[in-house]
This record gives sequence, C-alpha cells and structure tokens, in this order.
Amino acid sequence: MVAAAAPAAPSDSPLRSASMATDDEVLAANHRFYEAFEAGDLDAMSDVWAHDDTVLCTHPGWSTLHGWAAVSASWFTLFHNDQTLQFIVTNERARVSGDVAWVTCDENILGDGPGGTAAALNLFTQSNGAWRMVAHHASPVAPRL
Repeated sequence: MVAAAAPAAPSDSPLRSASMATDDEVLAANHRFYEAFEAGDLDAMSDVWAHDDTVLCTHPGWSTLHGWAAVSASWFTLFHNDQTLQFIVTNERARVSGDVAWVTCDENILGDGPGGTAAALNLFTQSNGAWRMVAHHASPVAPRL
C-alpha cells in the first residue's frame, strides 16, 4: 500500500495554490508507479512511463537500463519472478520545474524476499497534460547500526 507523505490542503483552502495542485498530480503519478509495481501489472506500468529512447531505470543491484525497450523488458522480468512485493512509500517529496518534476522517497519493501528500504528518485516529464516517468533510480539503504 502506498502511503502519502502529508495530507494536501483542502481544495477550498487559501493555502492551496497551482503549484500544490501540480505537486499533487506528480505525487499521483508516483503512486500509480508503485501501485503498478505492487500489482505486477505490465499494462499499468507501461501507462506510467514515457515510451522513448531517453528513459532510464536503475533497479537496486542492476546496471542502468536505457530506452523503453530495455526498461519494459526489466518490468516483464520482475513481474514474472513469482515474488510478491508491497511498498510502503515514506518521506515522499515532489518538486516541479516547468514540464519536469522529480519525486524523492523511501521504498520500504515487504514481501517474499529479504525486504528492506531503498532510497528512490523518480523523474517525470509532462506531455499532453499527463506526467510520465522518464527515470527511476533506487538504491538500497544500509541498515543503521
């Protein structure tokens, strides 16, 4: 289950601004990424990503993959390994600059394997009114002693 970092201001609040709405849209795109990942849903994952040669993905322990063909093949492989994962996303922060946005968060992973936490950076671009992922990088966080 994906957890939000903090509740948004009510839509009628004077504190709510266009930038907050944009941040919310990017966070919603980020949530769709983790929902697709948890569900092992290749179609939903495909809907999250841009489909071109500029996208990239670095899964924990993997070399960086470049281009939609390589990235989509990695999701196919991960979704067909009979491992169930659950993500509890914490410390989620969105930043928007024009048509580019990034989300930093901690992926707290539960599942059939060892679990743990990975620090993630997810990069999005806006195209035709939709935020599409163009980069995902996750790195394991070492346990504190």
